[in-house]
Amino acid sequence: MRAAAISTPKLDRMPGMFFSANPRESKGTTHSLLDDKVPKRRPKTFGMDMKAYLRSVIPHLESGMKSSKSKDILSAAEVMQWSQSLEKLLANQTGQDVFGSFLKSEFSEENIEFWLACEDYKKTESDLLHCKAEKIYKAFVHSDAAKQINIDFRTRESTAKKIKAPTPTCFDEAQKVIYTLMEKDSYPRFLKSDIYKNLLNDLQANSLK
Repeated sequence: MRAAAISTPKLDRMPGMFFSANPRESKGTTHSLLDDKVPKRRPKTFGMDMKAYLRSVIPHLESGMKSSKSKDILSAAEVMQWSQSLEKLLANQTGQDVFGSFLKSEFSEENIEFWLACEDYKKTESDLLHCKAEKIYKAFVHSDAAKQINIDFRTRESTAKKIKAPTPTCFDEAQKVIYTLMEKDSYPRFLKSDIYKNLLNDLQANSLK
């Protein structure tokens, strides 16, 4: 009788993330969530066991908290740097994932998904710009988008015109609006959230062992 295979979740398949900030991690990905319309579900309330919750949203976190000399191990110092600026938080792959999970709990994950999509788009080859621009526009910017971002009418209309003759910078204006929104609204709440504070506390406690 064959034993059931157990699949291990991978970082680049985090729920709610369309693109990886690391181009190497993007290779081999054939399915784009831009084509899916997934209804939002209310996540479970943070329970008493925050560590279990963190493991569920960041599968590699438990091993990452173990003491090791590996550069890939998440450290308390690294997580503390996330509090310096949103830029430093988003420059870190795990930071993106943890922040994305927090935004998902607030039903605003489309903001980081759009921001990451724009970062990925800027690295797109010229002959693929039109196709990718259309997908991003339909997924996030269009008035009927499944994950419509909160931008003003002028920016929405300006972006719609720019994608007709797409360039690597045609989403820059909208991306800046969303970055500012996250920076002033979601990011300060994230730093005060249980998901961030418990992660930092666990890593600090682990470093003392």
